[in-house]
Amino acid sequence: MRRLACLALVLAAHAGEFPAPRAHVAVRGVYGGVPDLLMAEGRTLADAGVNAVWIGEQGITAERVAALRAQGARVFAEFNTLHRAEYLKEHPDAAPVGADGEVAPAPHDWQGICPTHEAYRAWRMQAFRRLLETHALDGVWLDYHHAHASWERADPALPDTCFCARCLARFESDTGTALGGRGGAAAAAWLLAEKRAAWTRWRCAVFTDWVAAFRRIRDDVRPDALLGTFHCPWSEDERDGALRGKLAIDLKAQSEHVDVFSPMPYHARFGHAADPAWISRQVAWLGAHLGVKGEAGERLRIWPIVQLSDWGEPVPAEQTDAVLDHGTRPPATGVLVFHWNGVRKDPVKVEALVRVFRALK
Repeated sequence: MRRLACLALVLAAHAGEFPAPRAHVAVRGVYGGVPDLLMAEGRTLADAGVNAVWIGEQGITAERVAALRAQGARVFAEFNTLHRAEYLKEHPDAAPVGADGEVAPAPHDWQGICPTHEAYRAWRMQAFRRLLETHALDGVWLDYHHAHASWERADPALPDTCFCARCLARFESDTGTALGGRGGAAAAAWLLAEKRAAWTRWRCAVFTDWVAAFRRIRDDVRPDALLGTFHCPWSEDERDGALRGKLAIDLKAQSEHVDVFSPMPYHARFGHAADPAWISRQVAWLGAHLGVKGEAGERLRIWPIVQLSDWGEPVPAEQTDAVLDHGTRPPATGVLVFHWNGVRKDPVKVEALVRVFRALK
């Protein structure tokens, strides 16, 4: 009771401090847990300015969807594509192979899966279909849809993969490029030195084909649901072109199939703790790259997920305004916060988040 009363007082005290409402921001969401605190004692998510919630696929239940819908919120699922490491226990051949011809170790314990492993792909496609068939979701966001790497930190580890016999055979077949009998480390060395551009294009196409397949399932099962993606916020020029060359993410190609892009400009985590403006710079690049202006009627939309929870460097509550300010500038037409289960532990941060979301309305 005391906590809720304090919250009301803080909201009233700060009601006029945020810039004018931003009519172009249609979505104000939270990711990572059901915001039950904001629905306590007769209050609604609408009272807190929240109109969308993202929950991991394994946390989606009919009861949760119904409860959030009753609050007037849209419900979206996060769907893990290439980071289901438990699959390797019974299918070790799905592990990515590095440039040395050996199974690539998991950088910072981040374990990816070979993208050409057909059984793994079929398993994830079946799970995606089942998720949409079972729950009346407003959309599904692909997550971890990139090559074996650990990029969600200021010092990323970006190995070259996957040079397994399956990927090499697919590359030869798809591109008509003969490897001349090379395999393993020899093939990797030749591809990276002599055929890097072709290798990069092919790898990006493999990952894009996954997205196209998810889109077809969405169209078949629940065509009104949005297909979104959480993705690395780098530009194509950063880190020597690692977005495409290492992570195999071709945003323009994926834009043929995706409705909403949600870049992950976690400013504190990625070494920009004192520079929240980095958020809007990265989103602006994405808009220019994809031709998205944040105007009504555009097919493609950009809804960044911004960091308020402490992860790596802490995010002080007093940064909330700046983070959400930069996260809601055009071309963004929505914003969601990473992540609720972390933010909810800090009452001051919760109060700041609610105040800003209410002002954005």
